[in-house]
Amino acid sequence: MHRFLSATQLPPHAHPRPQATMADNKPEQQPEQQSPRAQEAGNESTGIFPAHYWATLVDDADDEGLGEDDSDSTASLTSSVLRYRTIHGRTYHSERGNAQYWGSNDDQQNEAQDINHHALTLAIDDKLYLAPLDKAKVKNALDVGTGTGIWAIDFADEFPDAKVTGTDISPIQSIWVPPNVVFELEDCTQSWTFPRNHFDYIHMRWLVGSIDDWHLLFKRAFACLKPGGWLESYEMSTTWESDDGTVTENTALAQWGKFYVAGGRQSGRTFTVVNDNLQRKAMETAGFVDIDKRDIKQPIGRWSKDQRMREIGAFTQLTLEQDAEGYLLFMANTLGWSREEIMVYLAKFRREVQSGAHHAYYRQRVVWGKRPE
Repeated sequence: MHRFLSATQLPPHAHPRPQATMADNKPEQQPEQQSPRAQEAGNESTGIFPAHYWATLVDDADDEGLGEDDSDSTASLTSSVLRYRTIHGRTYHSERGNAQYWGSNDDQQNEAQDINHHALTLAIDDKLYLAPLDKAKVKNALDVGTGTGIWAIDFADEFPDAKVTGTDISPIQSIWVPPNVVFELEDCTQSWTFPRNHFDYIHMRWLVGSIDDWHLLFKRAFACLKPGGWLESYEMSTTWESDDGTVTENTALAQWGKFYVAGGRQSGRTFTVVNDNLQRKAMETAGFVDIDKRDIKQPIGRWSKDQRMREIGAFTQLTLEQDAEGYLLFMANTLGWSREEIMVYLAKFRREVQSGAHHAYYRQRVVWGKRPE
């Protein structure tokens, strides 16, 4: 069954993990001046304000008194898999192969992912999927980019007769799982190891910014689906918007998405999947039919007059309060920002989120399609 939380609860993250070996655990430097690369990031090509801009705003009177974040496996795997990268004290997946994901894989971020899972399922009416699945026919399901594995575990509870496989590039999943769940280390941007015509349903969520070729990804999914099987893609925009003008260009909220767009250009992995309608285009190219979608506005905070949107917004805010740093640090570091500069920006961002004065939301899109029978 799907887990339901109250807006005041943090889900326990009892995911035992092996001790990671830190490959790049070098003493951190705390520069007093803005880094040259961060100066370059604040130019017209990216639209990102330079790092020193936020230092002048961090003590704004209307934001006073608001707090900051507290920083704080599965089977036996080779040491290279567990040799996580360390960036400004946060761990990220190892550098094996071509994999790249912008979120941290440490406990603080994993807690945030589990909170976010609840917010995302609330946004689609307390469901785990929108594709028109026939429960009697789903015998093999795949969750690509499973993260902590929470979606795969919930899906396995709902489909007890199905084998559910979750794949990820970090072995951060729980060892306590239903008997019909397995987790595997897999990079979905490489050749898939699964047999053709095997899965009845393939689920992907929040792969934005980690895929170098969406058309190839969906072609691989198509090949591994049985005829009549469904692919579902749940992606988000990194841009915070408002319908009433409360998210203005000079806010930290408005700048948030620009870190990802600019960083994605450097890495060759786009963050504009929703804006470019890339999910549908890639599904059509791969040969899927009966393609459908749902667009979602995901609020942050309790500003909405609609009770359900207020609840969704509360959990969205909670996941960012848990670990905004773990979401942003990798991309800001890619653009040359120092940890000190990042933390100054995040202090302003947190204050805006907690103030309730900015009626922000981001767009999500769920797209599903069927392999022809």
